Amino acid sequence: MPTRRAFLTATALSAAGMALAPVLGRAAEEQEKFRDGWMTVTGFTRNLPAPVILPHEHVTTDFLGAERFPAPRYERGNAFDQIAPHFEQLRRRDVGLLVECTPAHIGRDVLLLKRLSEASGVRILTNTGYYGAVENKFLPRHAFTESVEQLADRWRKEWKEGIDGTGIRPGFLKLGTGNGRLPEVHAKLLRAACRVHLDTGLTIAVHTGDGEAARDEVRILGEEGVAPSALVWVHAQNDPGPIQIELAKRGVWISLDGYSLATRNPERYRNLLVAHREAGTLGRVLVSHDDGWAVEGEAAAGSELKLFGNGNPAPYSSIFERLLPDLREAGFEQADLERLTRSNPAEAWRVRRRG
Repeated sequence: MPTRRAFLTATALSAAGMALAPVLGRAAEEQEKFRDGWMTVTGFTRNLPAPVILPHEHVTTDFLGAERFPAPRYERGNAFDQIAPHFEQLRRRDVGLLVECTPAHIGRDVLLLKRLSEASGVRILTNTGYYGAVENKFLPRHAFTESVEQLADRWRKEWKEGIDGTGIRPGFLKLGTGNGRLPEVHAKLLRAACRVHLDTGLTIAVHTGDGEAARDEVRILGEEGVAPSALVWVHAQNDPGPIQIELAKRGVWISLDGYSLATRNPERYRNLLVAHREAGTLGRVLVSHDDGWAVEGEAAAGSELKLFGNGNPAPYSSIFERLLPDLREAGFEQADLERLTRSNPAEAWRVRRRG
């Protein structure tokens, strides 16, 4: 027979469980609302206004360094006037979604993104997470001292409550690392991202120095119980060897995201895509420009926005003007092109169901 103490303990636990059940139920219901669609800066959607998706671009960046100047170093109205015509052109090209990959502490400006999206009709994804590449220049101090769970809680909060009090939620996780095996702090950040992914379904995109780093990322995902299909290997074009094919066959998304006529090597991307088609891995490949604008100089205010990265004088356009015609000439069928520009990125950035 149970003792009186055991009976009272069991009764208390049962009452606590009944009290907690509605809370857990509401949390599960809230998460279920955000599945099988895209969390954009204007809200969650399961329908995109146009089929074409650019899976790795930027709007504004600031390479000053983490925590040196938290507010944008430009006037948002001027930035909007400078960038809005390019979004209008995207809409005319039938682009319905642009994945904006600027992380926190490198110039992420979700209010500007929302204004551009509302004005143009092009949906935009922003992100949560921290960028550890470039010798940790863009990592806040607490990234080195907090635990995996503490970091994950920060990013979960942005997902649940919105970014910096705006109510704008992230649509994916963005990290960054260099070459080779991940250093301890980068591995910690990736483990935190894995735990947020398991709770939210957000894709994990990692700026990755080389194929060995990408392999190590897949190892860490496995240890955290996350499938390789949750990972986007950002800048995979920097390691064009067999590791691309190997990881694509394991389910990793291979992002060839630096295409620009300004680089004068468009044949390289065409050849990479031909190799994936021949290997049967074209269904795991993404293509984009990595275009955008950056703040230049150390001035705390009044800095002008300049084209950065590939230096493309006509941002967000090279794929349409050269790559797609080149691929048609190389024998790609319309279904292949639609896979690269529509179905692959739609699936890669979808908030997916766990498991």
